[in-house]
Amino acid sequence: MNKSELVDAVAEEAGLTKADAQRALDATTTSIAKALKSGDTVSLVGFGTFSVKERAARSGRNPATGETIKIKASKSPSFKAGKGFKDAIK
Repeated sequence: MNKSELVDAVAEEAGLTKADAQRALDATTTSIAKALKSGDTVSLVGFGTFSVKERAARSGRNPATGETIKIKASKSPSFKAGKGFKDAIK
């Protein structure tokens, strides 16, 4: 399912127009991203938790040359599914 198909499904399920469903989906994803950027976690009971994981700096290897390189520390978004969501897809 891509974004436009998700918008169609939300519009049908919630009885919204496609434009309203699009705005709602965009607002949701933007709000989650802003919360994660500010260091918060977003917990949706029954669905899951969005958080930011820190990756430590490490050394790696360039596959083309075999040369050792340093990989910088980084932050990565993470999602952990909740029990209700896991049970819904079994």
